[in-house]
Amino acid sequence: MASSSSSGLTFKLHPLVMVNISDHYTRVKNGEGGDSAAVKAPAPPPRVYGCVIGVQRGRTVEIFNSFELLYDSATDSLDRAFLLKKQELYKKVFPNFYVLGWYSTGSDAEESDMHIHKALMDINESPVYVLLNPAINHAQKDLPVTIYESEMHVIDGIPQLIFVNSSYTIETVEAERISVDHVAHLKPSDGGSAATQLAAHLTSIHSAIKMLNSRIRVLHHYLVAMQKGIYILFSQNRLNP
Repeated sequence: MASSSSSGLTFKLHPLVMVNISDHYTRVKNGEGGDSAAVKAPAPPPRVYGCVIGVQRGRTVEIFNSFELLYDSATDSLDRAFLLKKQELYKKVFPNFYVLGWYSTGSDAEESDMHIHKALMDINESPVYVLLNPAINHAQKDLPVTIYESEMHVIDGIPQLIFVNSSYTIETVEAERISVDHVAHLKPSDGGSAATQLAAHLTSIHSAIKMLNSRIRVLHHYLVAMQKGIYILFSQNRLNP
């Protein structure tokens, strides 16, 4: 798996894909916690799965976005019906994007990953595998993301499909740069935490919604009263022509 790709493809990865995978992993990891988690041995980090979508122009593969998939641990396979449904929905929103491959989390590609990889070859005959390592390593300077392709190599006289590393570059558009920069600087100037800023923002939204709700109720009561008044006036006109 340490081999380098010889396909000659150029990969461009957009930040939104990394944000999506990180968010997917964080939600699943936090969802596994419970009241009994403190008395149990630490569970191994979960793995999440999904598809990556984008475009291929000649020898350049550009990965723009991703969507989550369901994994069946009993069969070590992805939920095929769910995958096809999500693919159809995304095709309506992004008609120019195609399923380029899939993603998962972990420190390295595992042997079982090849089964998933092969299962996607009827959707894309040369799927790409994006692997994000969620483990925090402060000494690491490179992004914890590896892109794999699959190649047929002869090992001990037997042709085998193996994962090979592919180099990539980060590609961004203006909207992504603004969004990522905003997230990175989500901290108030007074030195408070991002959580404090978020709490203040949500409090102001809650107050605005309460005020809007009270005004809608006043308007509703007025309309109901006016409707009753019109009905009474109409009845009086019928009795006194």
